[in-house]
Amino acid sequence: MTNGIPIRRTMTGYTLLVAVAILEQLILFWNVAMQQRFGVAELLVMLGSLLGLLVGFWLPRGISVVMIFVFLVTYFVWMVTIAPLNPVVFFNMFLIPANILIAMIVKYSLIDTRRLKERLEALHEITPQVDIDTTLGNRSALGEALIKHSNLARRYSDQYSFCMAMFKIEFLPLVQESVGSAGYARLLLELSDTIQKQIRFEDYKFSIDNGRFIILCPMTNKEYLPPLTHRIRDAMMNVQFPDLKGQELQLVIRSGALVFNPEQFEKYESLDAVIATLERNTETDLIGEYI
Repeated sequence: MTNGIPIRRTMTGYTLLVAVAILEQLILFWNVAMQQRFGVAELLVMLGSLLGLLVGFWLPRGISVVMIFVFLVTYFVWMVTIAPLNPVVFFNMFLIPANILIAMIVKYSLIDTRRLKERLEALHEITPQVDIDTTLGNRSALGEALIKHSNLARRYSDQYSFCMAMFKIEFLPLVQESVGSAGYARLLLELSDTIQKQIRFEDYKFSIDNGRFIILCPMTNKEYLPPLTHRIRDAMMNVQFPDLKGQELQLVIRSGALVFNPEQFEKYESLDAVIATLERNTETDLIGEYI
């Protein structure tokens, strides 16, 4: 929610700025209509309003506040001693400082918005993308995790290893047609929760395109991988989910896995090649080393 605060402040500032400008013009036109002239005082009011905007936009906040205070004191002394007392003279005491304040609001709101955008872009570059609802990492997060754990496994090959497995929804177009777009989003959430219940807290789960899920399991022995993949596959296929007709959806899930091989480390640097290998392994529910 805090991300929208600078934008709302900017919109509020612009709205107030337009409102004050309209009010200034109405007062000025009313005064010209009453006096039947456009004199030096009216010109100074217009120049003062423009100067107030420049002061609010370009000068630091502290200097702007000091100038507002000096203006109010000077204007008040001038109004009670020399100036004629009329509505135009009175309202100008507040309208010009209002221009400065509103310009400051717009300026610092824009600055905050720019800084927020820069921070979000920086986080986008350094933080893996994870869906908030499903907690599934995307393709970029998978690539970063693969590089991280393959480097660890190569460096400490006698102590560290990891395995990967893919779970693929068969007949995906038919499934999407059966549940609809909103239903498919709920199905992904349900499948993510199902996978999470079958893996450890330190394991990773990802979702890439075409109904494919990938898990990465650090410090997992090859002997443990077959029962793990079969258990996850069976749990996903047993998910009870209604289609658009109210009938229970029949899911077909294929699985494939691989175990890290230190001798073929350079091949793990290509995410597309790893995904293609997992894809081939799903065709026969194969578990093997990188081929």
